[in-house]
Amino acid sequence: MFAESGASGVTAHRHPAWKVVLPLGGRVEVRPDGGRAFAAAGVVVPPEFAHACAASSAYVALFIDPWDLPPGPGCRRLDASVVRRLHAALGDTGTGADLGAARAELAALVGGGRPLDPRVVHAIRESTRVDPRDRIQDIAADVGLSPPRLRALVRESVGIPLVRLRRWARLRAAVAGLSAGSVAAAAATAGFADQAHLARTARGLLGRPPGSIAGAST
Repeated sequence: MFAESGASGVTAHRHPAWKVVLPLGGRVEVRPDGGRAFAAAGVVVPPEFAHACAASSAYVALFIDPWDLPPGPGCRRLDASVVRRLHAALGDTGTGADLGAARAELAALVGGGRPLDPRVVHAIRESTRVDPRDRIQDIAADVGLSPPRLRALVRESVGIPLVRLRRWARLRAAVAGLSAGSVAAAAATAGFADQAHLARTARGLLGRPPGSIAGAST
């Protein structure tokens, strides 16, 4: 979760997660890659949807694992009443926000995700740990599959390649570490080759440099 106290915008990007943008009294404008921009009181952006967006006021943005909500085409616009309910579900948008309540509210709105194959759960859990020693060969052996079959099973079940989920997990780890030290230190701890590697990943997945994320609450 990000919460920012003023208007903000991000450049074109796409991420392997659902994104829910909830302005506090303002609007959010979404500009799909190659499509026409639209504005709404709030929006749900599906995984791997290339877009830029901007909020005209303070806002909260939630990122939800791709398997927690059912797949659906395009963005879903939220009216002001739904945005207010989601803010109420979150309660305090800073420390201690009830993300579980917000997920339940979203599931009631768009439906819940399907249970994952236990082999997929294991593969996601193990391969997204920030540990360069983890190898897909070893993870596949744990569940009795070849690496190509495991990659295919994850993509069939989740809709996202395993390598992209791993990159997303490392970015999340780096973002979590930004409040405790420098961008270079966060990059190294999260398994990025260097600060430039983290910066490219942040721009590609979030549409903003890592230094700008440090000012948002997570």
